[in-house]
Amino acid sequence: VQLQASGGGLVQAGGSLRLSCAASGRTSSSNYMGWFRQAPGKEREFVAVISWSGAGTYYTDSVKGRFTISGDNAKNTVYLQMNSLKPEDTAVYSCAAGCRGYRAWSCAYWGQGTQVTVSS
Repeated sequence: VQLQASGGGLVQAGGSLRLSCAASGRTSSSNYMGWFRQAPGKEREFVAVISWSGAGTYYTDSVKGRFTISGDNAKNTVYLQMNSLKPEDTAVYSCAAGCRGYRAWSCAYWGQGTQVTVSS
């Protein structure tokens, strides 16, 4: 499985961006797919995941109410709509698939990162 992420960029605080991640193959329907991010000098952190089996979506507390993860089964693609962006959202966002939950170590596949920069 190969993952191709896109949609990062530079935006002012309060603005919006939409990230996309397309998977070349399909992982088990029991797995999750989602996004993690890593800011300079910080550890990678969980952002959001979605279950292909319909088990739901999960978000880290700092993005709840601002970010929305969604998926297109037919296209094997996951999206992250990011609204009301804050400077602290600045990071490299990486897509992951074949996850058994929201922990990065449980993910089998990783895409290249896409930079999101939010200016104040």
